[in-house]
Amino acid sequence: MSKADKLLERMRRNPAGDWTIGDVQRLCEALGWTCLPPSGGGSHWKVTAPQAVAIVTIPAKRPIKPIYIRKLIELARDMGNGKGEGETD
Repeated sequence: MSKADKLLERMRRNPAGDWTIGDVQRLCEALGWTCLPPSGGGSHWKVTAPQAVAIVTIPAKRPIKPIYIRKLIELARDMGNGKGEGETD
């Protein structure tokens, strides 16, 4: 299991954890995704994966709310990284 897989699994198990934008950046880097900082004075980071249709926007406020972590997990599942809801090893 890679570091990205372990981080994604921890996020999946505890989306309400004290996640930071640094955690999101580490995950994106490990998975080869793009994580763009806010531009023009905004506060939302943009996360996208190659061949992804959707862009997930995540506010940089700390801690990141669980809904945004769940959206990140959903993107990972759609891209073939991570397990779906209710799936086990």
